Amino acid sequence: MTRPLIIGLTGSIGMGKSTVAGMFAEAGIPVFDADAEVRAMQGPGGELVPAIEAAFPGSTGPQGVNREKLGAEVFADKAALARLEAIVHPAVAARRAAFLARHADKPAVVFDIPLLFERGGDAAVDLVVVVSAPAEVQRARVLARPGMTPQKLDHILSLQLPDAEKRARAHHVIDTGTSLEATRAAVAALIAALPAP
Repeated sequence: MTRPLIIGLTGSIGMGKSTVAGMFAEAGIPVFDADAEVRAMQGPGGELVPAIEAAFPGSTGPQGVNREKLGAEVFADKAALARLEAIVHPAVAARRAAFLARHADKPAVVFDIPLLFERGGDAAVDLVVVVSAPAEVQRARVLARPGMTPQKLDHILSLQLPDAEKRARAHHVIDTGTSLEATRAAVAALIAALPAP
């Protein structure tokens, strides 16, 4: 049975991964956005809400999971984070498998996975594309987000593989420290050079 070429798209926080994922989608390549799937499953009426409430009482409400409240519980507690991941990861894997089945006839698909290397997901893809920008650009982008602080950013970065290591392990690097036009051209060139599945 043939299947699409699976492109693993990753990059540290603030590197422009969502923008690049959008460029792949605009070019007609289906994108599986792991974060968006998690948000949907944790939103109002989401399938993960009961299990998360059972594991973390008081962390959900009519709007689904209270991400700030849950985040505060798991932010610095590795055991709590592992409990949450044991609920979330199998559900995401099931959605990813269904996505792949729906797009089995496509030449390529993108798995947009923020922690691709950190969780060993690179073993399940054919090609790894890392989105990268200079550290000062990354920092400025992230600190412009509502509620973000230098301390929060440093903590998030401490949980992620360093950008230089991600770039070293990538098959392709898309530089987003340039103009949107240059990034779009880099994505188009990469798509044009994709091997047949």
